Amino acid sequence: GLPWCGHCKKLAPDFETAATRLKGTVPLAKVDCTASPDTCGRFGVTGYPTLKIFRNGEDASSYDGPRSADGIVHFMKKQAGPNSVTLRREADLEAFVNHFDASVVGFFSGPDSGQLAEFLKAASVMREHFRFAHTIDMTLGLKHGVDTERVLLFRPPRLSSKFEESVLRFTETITTHTLRRFIRDNIFGMCPHLTNENRDKLKGQDLLTAYYDLDYLQNPKGTNYWRNRVMKVGSQFASQGLSFAVANRRDFVDELEEEFGLGSSDGGDLPFVTIRTQQGFKYTMREEFTRDGKSLERFLEDYFAGRLKRYIKSEPIPEKNKGPVKVVVAESFEEIVNDPEKDVLIEFYAPWCGHCKSLEPKYKELAEQLYSDPNIVIAKMDATANDVPQGFDVFPTIYFAQAGKKDQPKRYEGAHEVKDFIKYLKRESSHVPVVSGVREDL
Repeated sequence: GLPWCGHCKKLAPDFETAATRLKGTVPLAKVDCTASPDTCGRFGVTGYPTLKIFRNGEDASSYDGPRSADGIVHFMKKQAGPNSVTLRREADLEAFVNHFDASVVGFFSGPDSGQLAEFLKAASVMREHFRFAHTIDMTLGLKHGVDTERVLLFRPPRLSSKFEESVLRFTETITTHTLRRFIRDNIFGMCPHLTNENRDKLKGQDLLTAYYDLDYLQNPKGTNYWRNRVMKVGSQFASQGLSFAVANRRDFVDELEEEFGLGSSDGGDLPFVTIRTQQGFKYTMREEFTRDGKSLERFLEDYFAGRLKRYIKSEPIPEKNKGPVKVVVAESFEEIVNDPEKDVLIEFYAPWCGHCKSLEPKYKELAEQLYSDPNIVIAKMDATANDVPQGFDVFPTIYFAQAGKKDQPKRYEGAHEVKDFIKYLKRESSHVPVVSGVREDL
């Protein structure tokens, strides 16, 4: 790092705390690049702070894990020690699989086994993501029905449930590719614990999540009480393409407020249930989560029957909307922007955005000049307070939705003077624009 670099200063206290907690497991060291430019140069350090992982004195990889003390400790503990832990006794196996995260364990016939060599190769590639262990004492696998060389995936004991197997058998020939696919397809099971760490892996599907006061460390029984309700109902809808998860509300407070309008004090002790589809459609369960699971069952029946109204974050529709620039909110988007008869230029703005503020007087002037044209609408929407539909992905930005082509909105890439907008509209509109009451025939 550098003494004057802001990000380095921000990282420093977390790095110190992590170093203290990792003492005796993994040493953490730091280099001041103003005092030791040669060292930093030798390892190609150009940005600050740069974090690297060394193994046996060699620059092994760059560190791309979290930067909080907890995150660093968790990440570096995974880096410490062997790629795969050797298990010698049954007690070793018990202790290894009794963990907060899942475990992948290989049982092999001896140290020269070809499959063991492949397993160790796979473990060295995937060690940052999964936990691996192996044994060359086949008797350790007997109680799990292992009678030949085999890999087992043990889901975390805290997530064990009568609705699914806790131990899964991998039956193919081991390669990094086949093992990775097996782990990826099975590690989460039917209803995983969604966290900030695994969210990206889980969010790419149609996902129902129950958010509540989930706490596997202090209250595993209460935590699984609600998870079991979700699994019981979920198992009835298992093959219909919806995935399930549970999450701690406190981990997702901002997102729940931002995405679903849920205040941090809303909802009390009962789970708050949402569905978010790959397409970005959102649904929330309005009915209270009943202990018999019936309300969740009704919610899912309605979802699969297409009876649910999508949840859309929206400001109220303004009572008066007579100004030259039409105010659009999510609830009125369909009616105003997707009006098949009209050409619509819409600005998605953010209250904090400087460009938007400087555009405002020009945009208003443009709207005034086109006010008498019944076919053109100049509109704006606060993209922080309203859900922006699919197809309009970035803000602050301006889009043009032409009459008759509402499924193909175009991003406006031109300059921001009134004359530039008018030139653009002359080119793109379905009708010749009427500017200041004068029809502009070219």
